[in-house]
Amino acid sequence: MILALEDIPEMPWHQRVAIVVAAGLLMYIIFQLVKKRRLREEYSWLWLLTGASVLALAFVPQKGLVAMARIFGSENPPAAIFFLGFCFIALLCLQFSVRLSRMTEHVKTLAQKIALLEADLEKDQKL
Repeated sequence: MILALEDIPEMPWHQRVAIVVAAGLLMYIIFQLVKKRRLREEYSWLWLLTGASVLALAFVPQKGLVAMARIFGSENPPAAIFFLGFCFIALLCLQFSVRLSRMTEHVKTLAQKIALLEADLEKDQKL
């Protein structure tokens, strides 16, 4: 059953509060991790953007969420939000795969340089 946008009820206030608290908690945790140097600043922007996006979703009218869901071909706003979350996770995995590939190449280069330096050191010790 497809409802007209005017017939869609607004999100209850307690759900909005829960979303705001969850987003605020996420952002607080990110700041604490950066402060304690457990998370690098270069990654923190992505997570802060995620927290801000979740916070913004709390203030988007229910009609806006339904309209967004319809753009994705769904009548169910949570399904559209989960789809966007899946896209975010996929992009995050891609970013970390690229970074891991770069680091693997860097480690290989460093290992080769160390091997050459050790060979030179052994050669100098024999002389």
